[in-house]
Amino acid sequence: MENKNPIQVADRLFLVLETLADTGSVTLADLCRQLDLNKSTLHRLLSSLIYMGYVKQDGETGKYSLSLKLLGLSNKLLVHMDILDAVRPSLKVLAQETGETVHFVQLDGVEAVYIYKEESTQNSVRMVSKVGSRIPLYCSGVGKAIAADMDQSQIQSIWEHSTIRKLTPHTIIDYTQFLEKIKEAREKGYALDDEENELGVRCIAVGLPDYRGRAKYAFSISAPASRMTDQRLEELAQILLKTKKEILKNM
Repeated sequence: MENKNPIQVADRLFLVLETLADTGSVTLADLCRQLDLNKSTLHRLLSSLIYMGYVKQDGETGKYSLSLKLLGLSNKLLVHMDILDAVRPSLKVLAQETGETVHFVQLDGVEAVYIYKEESTQNSVRMVSKVGSRIPLYCSGVGKAIAADMDQSQIQSIWEHSTIRKLTPHTIIDYTQFLEKIKEAREKGYALDDEENELGVRCIAVGLPDYRGRAKYAFSISAPASRMTDQRLEELAQILLKTKKEILKNM
């Protein structure tokens, strides 16, 4: 396969970005010489990058330089990578120790996004969840675990902005009852999804704050309800809380 960017304009846009990262503030003429592009072509590329917010032009000198937007993207990427690096070893051990599927999620609005999954290797039953898929906060174990680290106004906002509907006969659609479950999660240190999101599946989860102490992540163990008896949930709760303690120590 030919080692060539199939979209030439994308190749040029990123070449401009990479060059500006090396040169710092630079004039159009100097940038033209470095990139071996004519002024009209380079001006269009720079105009596009300015429109998207990745490049800025000094009103007095006319020089071009990178904006802070790229720095914001890189910081988001680093935070995302750092958290996975911190939790992955412990979650792998958790899956091996329990023999069940482990999920790690990140808060995004009124939903949680699966950003890591360690599938059970000891059981033939597979969870349908996928990395990148979403789950509502109000009817999930990870959602309640995250909400347990929030204040009352945040919880109320999530409820009000969620589409509350009965996904199974066990889904909680009453706000007062939902708050009782959040209170219970705070007292015990973990939250449950008792077949509320998917019939036949129970889940136990614990919240994990970000480096600023804000509610943002959670991880869980999910399995068919036939394996998740009340006694088994009590056993898993202790393992989950121990794992959380280990992760926080390494963050």
